[in-house]
Amino acid sequence: MSNGPLPSQLCLLSDLPSKAVGDKVRFLACVTSYSPTSGVVTLEHHRPKDVCFVHAFVDVNLVLEGLKSDQTRTGEWVNVIGYITRISPLTDEKPNSGDAAVRIQALLLWSAGPLDVTRYETSVKVLKE
Repeated sequence: MSNGPLPSQLCLLSDLPSKAVGDKVRFLACVTSYSPTSGVVTLEHHRPKDVCFVHAFVDVNLVLEGLKSDQTRTGEWVNVIGYITRISPLTDEKPNSGDAAVRIQALLLWSAGPLDVTRYETSVKVLKE
């Protein structure tokens, strides 16, 4: 029996709505905006194309001290480990579409550096199987 923290679940951004509030997750996504006043980074990943559209709103207030400007720059790919704090439909117009807004409390956020997004998606899918 371990008294340490639970490990994070590696997943694609599109998998986040199927998780539960309180789950610890790790995912990769692209920065679309950052609000310094609220300390929230908005992340998206429009692939794979056949799945729902998900916005991740990542609260980075706990990691601000170590955050670098390039990690909040629009277009930057970042890795996130954190806890899901809320999952809600993206719009009230199509509540069953699977499109969602997921709120995350970040424990870690770091730059992904150069990457092959398709290869990353394939690797995560293989790990899930």
